[in-house]
Amino acid sequence: MYTLGSLTTEPVLDHLDLVGAPVADLLKRWEHAGEVGVVAIDPALSETSATVDVYGVPWERGANCVVVMGRREGQERTAACVVRGDTKADVNNKVKRILDVRKCSFLDHERAVAESGMEYGGITPIGVPDGWRLLLDARVPEVETVLIGSGIRGSKLILPGRLLAELPGAEVVEDLAF
Repeated sequence: MYTLGSLTTEPVLDHLDLVGAPVADLLKRWEHAGEVGVVAIDPALSETSATVDVYGVPWERGANCVVVMGRREGQERTAACVVRGDTKADVNNKVKRILDVRKCSFLDHERAVAESGMEYGGITPIGVPDGWRLLLDARVPEVETVLIGSGIRGSKLILPGRLLAELPGAEVVEDLAF
């Protein structure tokens, strides 16, 4: 399917055991799932810097998904933000304005895991909870093939970046990252 650095994928629909349960649930019904590849990796190497160093994936071809939250008038607002590996989410400006909150912070690890049903370090935009907004930096869909988490630390997904903009509820945002 895809090769990125030293990683070569297999069709994800043939290997749903290599993804988190919410990811598998979405992939089973997503019209673009046939274009998604999965590759097993060492779980200790799931962080972006290790993926770059060990597997030779260029920083700009990886994407990170961070979960942030804020409150407004007692209402909590949560978003999964997807940015290229060579950038950082602009949580304190852009994301805060989009969520219309006074202060934004990263969602606590335990809550992110419990609410997403995914492993920390493997959280991915594919299969995020319905109540979360899904914000994509506009540079991510421009990446020919992008490496993202799979819902678990022991594998990665590789797919055309443009498909992330086709995920249910995805919002493409200019300058979400810097």
